[in-house]
Amino acid sequence: MALIEEGRVCIKKNGRDAGSKAAITKIVDSKFVMVVTGIRPKERKCNVAHLEFLPDKVDIKNRSALAKILEIEEATFDKKPTQEKKAKSEKK
Repeated sequence: MALIEEGRVCIKKNGRDAGSKAAITKIVDSKFVMVVTGIRPKERKCNVAHLEFLPDKVDIKNRSALAKILEIEEATFDKKPTQEKKAKSEKK
């Protein structure tokens, strides 16, 4: 079983979103991967030493399956950070 592969579900052990589930979306090199987590659904670079791999896999192109495994709402992936910033600046 290859641990480092696209779609592999894991748990973040370190960092701001430690303890949350994550899914590998892209392999950068032997030490780094791109992941999305339940706390921060934006794709981020992560050291593989900071991940605990689970036996589950998910199709990363299927947003509903990805949201289900990360235990978040599917609409969270559609939010754009710039739209939120604009809304905050308009309130001021």
